[in-house]
Amino acid sequence: MGKDLKSGSGMGFFERYLTVWVLACMAVGVTIGVYLAGIPEFLSRFEYANVSIPVAILIWLMIYPMMLKVDFHSIKRVGQSPKGLILTWVTNWLIKPFSMYAIAYLFFMVLYRSFLPENTARQYLAGAVLLGAAPCTAMVFVWSHLTKGNPAYTLVQVATNDLIILVAFVPIVGLLLGISGISIPWMTLFLSVVLFVVVPLSAGWLSRVLISRKHGLDYFEHTFIPKFANVTVLGLLLTLIIIFSFQGRTIVENPLNIVLIAIPLILQTFLIFFIAYLWAKAWRLPHDVAAPAGMIGASNFFELAVAVAISVFGLSSGATIATVVGVLVEVPVMLTLVKIANATKHKFTS
Repeated sequence: MGKDLKSGSGMGFFERYLTVWVLACMAVGVTIGVYLAGIPEFLSRFEYANVSIPVAILIWLMIYPMMLKVDFHSIKRVGQSPKGLILTWVTNWLIKPFSMYAIAYLFFMVLYRSFLPENTARQYLAGAVLLGAAPCTAMVFVWSHLTKGNPAYTLVQVATNDLIILVAFVPIVGLLLGISGISIPWMTLFLSVVLFVVVPLSAGWLSRVLISRKHGLDYFEHTFIPKFANVTVLGLLLTLIIIFSFQGRTIVENPLNIVLIAIPLILQTFLIFFIAYLWAKAWRLPHDVAAPAGMIGASNFFELAVAVAISVFGLSSGATIATVVGVLVEVPVMLTLVKIANATKHKFTS
């Protein structure tokens, strides 16, 4: 979901209508959960260490193609746009997780107190925390392209972000869940990062090295990677059907909860975008750096958030459904921010 961009659009057919597919998967999954309950019961047998094996396989199908696009050689250019990278790192890791926690806590634990049981509210808060601690590493290629972002800067941004995730994700999530009074299975949390970041990232890097060495970088980037163009989205959609099949009755009984979850997630997305985007303007950064800087902070590595939520809290948890709502709102909100960035390009020096 990144470099396989259609000329002129920047987004493939599946990506452009991702929200529609998510809604369709929600309907299919809920129908299965309500009327064919034997299917999720059967799938629940295939677990190891509380991790659903079918879902784990699908998540690897989601994440591996994205990791193929990460070029660690781009880190050599880290000094070419130091202000942009500092802005990104600070926004992603020192602001975003904590602003997400604050906004989610305000809504789920205070404003929604009369609508949600406390345990449900804490589960939704946990899902929001997972989203907030996982800044985008894949779809940002699309958002950058749509805003005519600097491709070299975007590559460095993504590569460094993936490396920071390896060391910062677990401590930040552990801290925010801990102060929320949510029990933290540290080993499961750590194992999730290994399974869903370290393993696919290593596989993507190894594939890049071996295939480029044998067939050349041009073949790797323009022939091999496009073979996986729709694998990520297909893996995501099948995962969503499974998740919603486990959540079927809960959603039918509490449909308003989807809207309640979406509101703070949307507010957070706009907040983080404008923090990074206006900061970039204040620092007199060019628009082709400011736009992707705002986009990578605003969007989420929702594949990782969903994977960790399933591993740590389970398929039928409120945390998992909260991360899935993050998927639901991501594309329409980010396309709105793309329009804002493009409409304000003239306000930047270059």
